[in-house]
Amino acid sequence: MSDVRLTTGQALVRWLSAQYSSRDGVRRRAVPAVWGIFGHGNVLGLGQALAQEGEDLPLYAPKHEQSMVHSALGFAKAARRLQLHACTASIGPGATNLLTGAATATVNRLPVLLLPADTFASRRSGVVLQELEDPAGGDLTVNDAFRPLSRHFDRVARPEQLLTALPRALRVLLDPAETGAVTVALHQDVLGEAFAWPSTFFAPRTWVVSRRPPAEEELSEVRSLLRAARRPLVIAGGGVRYSEAEAALASFSRAHGIPVAETSAGKGVMAPDPLNLGGIGVNGTGAARQVAAQADLVVCVGTRLTDFTTGSLSLFADPSVRFIGINVCAADAMKLGATPLVADARLALEALSAGVARAASRADVVAAQAAWSVDVASRPAGFSRRAVYETVNADASAGDWVVAAAGWSPGDLLKLWKVPVGGHAHLEFGFSCMGHELPSALGIRLHEGPDGEVFVIVGDGSLLMAPGELLTAVQEGLKVTLVVVDNAGFGSIDALARDTTGVSLGNRFVGRDGALLAVDYAALAASLGCRGVRAGDERSLAAALREARAGDVTTVIHCPVADGDIPASGAFWDLGVPEVATDGGATRRIARALAARGAAGQRRFA
Repeated sequence: MSDVRLTTGQALVRWLSAQYSSRDGVRRRAVPAVWGIFGHGNVLGLGQALAQEGEDLPLYAPKHEQSMVHSALGFAKAARRLQLHACTASIGPGATNLLTGAATATVNRLPVLLLPADTFASRRSGVVLQELEDPAGGDLTVNDAFRPLSRHFDRVARPEQLLTALPRALRVLLDPAETGAVTVALHQDVLGEAFAWPSTFFAPRTWVVSRRPPAEEELSEVRSLLRAARRPLVIAGGGVRYSEAEAALASFSRAHGIPVAETSAGKGVMAPDPLNLGGIGVNGTGAARQVAAQADLVVCVGTRLTDFTTGSLSLFADPSVRFIGINVCAADAMKLGATPLVADARLALEALSAGVARAASRADVVAAQAAWSVDVASRPAGFSRRAVYETVNADASAGDWVVAAAGWSPGDLLKLWKVPVGGHAHLEFGFSCMGHELPSALGIRLHEGPDGEVFVIVGDGSLLMAPGELLTAVQEGLKVTLVVVDNAGFGSIDALARDTTGVSLGNRFVGRDGALLAVDYAALAASLGCRGVRAGDERSLAAALREARAGDVTTVIHCPVADGDIPASGAFWDLGVPEVATDGGATRRIARALAARGAAGQRRFA
C-alpha cells in the first residue's frame, strides 16, 4: 500500500472529491461543491487545500455564513437529498453564524456538511483569537454549540482522525432516516499538519442509498386498516419528494379513492387531481380541514406532523380516528400512536396499491372542495399580496420552482399556489427561517441549471436579513426572480399581535417620529448588480415577470401591497395569549375565548 503525504485540509478536499452516491442505479457526485467564507482559522489550512486539490470541488462565495447553509439546503432539496454541499467558516463568529442554518437543516431533515474552524489542538499559543474560555471545561469551544443542532458531531484533533470522521459523517448525511446537519470541527493547526495517508483512502467510493422495503407483518396490519376505513385521508410530506414517490402517491390515491393533503415540505408532490385537497393544517385549505375533521383513518406519508400540520393536535375530530405512519424514520412513523410502516415511501405506496380496485368517488370530498372553491372565489380589489401570488402563479410553468420561507408567504402559497405539472415548490416552514428564501433559491438554481424559472416570493422584512446574497447571485451567475411583497415591516407578526392582543410593538418599519421608512428595493437590487423593477399593479407585475424570464440576470420586482384577505383554513393554532393585560380590550378577550375553544378540541394520541 502506497502513502500520499498531504495536509489534513488537502486530504479532506481530495476525499470529498472522490465520493459518490447511487440510488436506483443512478450514480452522482455526493458532494459536488463547497460554500465558504474565509478567516484566519480556515484560509490557510482549507483555503490553500481547495486551491490545490479542489479542481472537482468548486468553491462558491456567499456574503454571510448563515446564508451559505441555506444555499446548501436549497441544493439538497432540489437533489432529493441524494447530493449535498459542504460549508466552511472560520473560528468564532464565522462558526457561530452557521448555527441557525444547522438548525434549519436538522429540523427539515436536509443534509449539509459543516466544517467550522476551531482552536489550536496543541494549545501552544495559549488562548487564541476568537476562542471562548470556559472555566468549567478546557476543551470546550463555541463549536460545541453545534452538538444539539447536528445529527452527528465530531472534532478532528489529529490528522489521522479524518480516516474515520469523514466516512461516519457521510454515512449519516446520506441516510434518509438520520440526515440533517453534520458538523466536523477542524482545529486550525491540525488543518495544516501533514500525514502519510494510505492511497486507498482517496479511491472513488460509491455510497448506495438503498430503499428500505416494507415488512410483510407491517403491511398486513396496514392493509387491514385500509380495508376497514370509510373516510380515509392521506397527508403527504417532504418524504414523498425525497423518495421520488409522486407517481406512486397518485396511483395509491386513485386506487383507493383516498384524498391527499400536502404539508409545506410536501407541497407539489400530488399531481393536480380531484382528490388533491391542497395544503393541510393552519395554513391549509378549508377543504383539507373539513375532510380531516371527518377522517376515520389518516395515512401519514413522509411527514414529521408539526403543529401547523395537525392544527396543534385539534384537526382530527373523529373519536375513533386511527393513524398509519409511513416513514423511513421509525420515530416519525410512530407519531400520534400510529400503526407504523417503516419503509421507503415509494416502495410502501406501491405495495399498498397492488391489486386494489378503484373506489367510488367520495361525496364528502366533493362537498369540501366545492365549499372551498366558494371561499377562494372572491378577492378584494387592489394590489394585495394575494394578487401578487396569483399573478406569479399564472406565469409559472413546467420546470419552474417557487420558494418561500417565513412570514405570510409560505402559508399563503401552501393554501393558494397551484404547482404546475412538472413544477416544484420549496416552502421552508419546518424552521420558518427568515433570510432563507434568496440563498436557498441560489442553491436550487445550482442544481437545476439554467432551465426554468426560480421564483422567490419574499417579504420585505425577510429580504433585509440577507440582501447581500443578491451580489452572490451576480458573482456566481445564478439567475433567480425575486418578488418582494412590501408591507413596510414584519407584516404577518404585526397582524398576529394586533388581531390577538390589540397591540403590536417593533413590527413596523417606522422611525422614532412614527413616519414610515420607505425602502426602494428596486434601487437596492440595481446597486448590487441585479435588475430592479417596481410593480404597482397586476399588469406591471405580469410584464416584469415576462421580462425577467426572457433575461439572463437576477431580477428583483418590488411590489408595495395593500392588505388583502386570504381565506382562512379554519384550523386552530395554539398560541400563548396573555391571560391578563392593561390594554387590548375586546380583541384580547375574543382571542382568549377562541384559544380556549381551540384548546378544548386538542387531543392526545398514544
